Amino acid sequence: MAHKVLVVAAHPDDEVLGCGGTILRHVANGDEVHIMIMAEGLTSRDNQRDVGLRQGELSELHRNAHKVSELLGAKKLTLLDFPDNRMDSVELLDVVKQIEAEVDNFCPDIVYTHHAGDVNIDHLITHNAVVTACRPLPGNTVKELYFFETLSSTEWQIPTGDKIFMPQMYVNIDKHLDKKIKALHLYESEMRKYPHSRSYEAVEILSKLRGFSVGIEYAEAFMVGRIIVG
Repeated sequence: MAHKVLVVAAHPDDEVLGCGGTILRHVANGDEVHIMIMAEGLTSRDNQRDVGLRQGELSELHRNAHKVSELLGAKKLTLLDFPDNRMDSVELLDVVKQIEAEVDNFCPDIVYTHHAGDVNIDHLITHNAVVTACRPLPGNTVKELYFFETLSSTEWQIPTGDKIFMPQMYVNIDKHLDKKIKALHLYESEMRKYPHSRSYEAVEILSKLRGFSVGIEYAEAFMVGRIIVG
């Protein structure tokens, strides 16, 4: 049976870094994937938020996000405009309502989003909003909820017990790593030179680490939020 999969990411490129290979695998299996990106992705580079100042760059970034979505095979991409790295300035309920609307309209049975322990504040807000929007009320269609790691955020957190990423699910992406890297090349402006963790080399190294941890070549890893059987 085909699944309906919703990926909720804070910024353009997080969807690829966190679960790009898994998205490709879902699409290859005949599942329908929708992607939501919550924040605009650029204005945190300035001391004061000025969308107009970055309008050209934002337009280019969002065009690239559509190209990435098409390359990954997603059926729908929703780009919202919450303030980049300032989502804690927004009422959480306003973020929740955007995700609830997509859940109500799309009725996904599988949802992926950020790990709660990430350094980036937008990742935390997105995580909390997704958990709230996907709460297991009677009639909610979400049966599986997973949290991904995001290079240049997850591994930069101080690994205390409530913050450390401890994966329980590993997805084989042997057939999909090359295309994941290709998708990241469309986000070239967001990538950095190795040994920065948000580099092409680091993405491959993490995929190898998660892979050999479970006896395969390349993998993406997830913490399990909730699985409802039956």
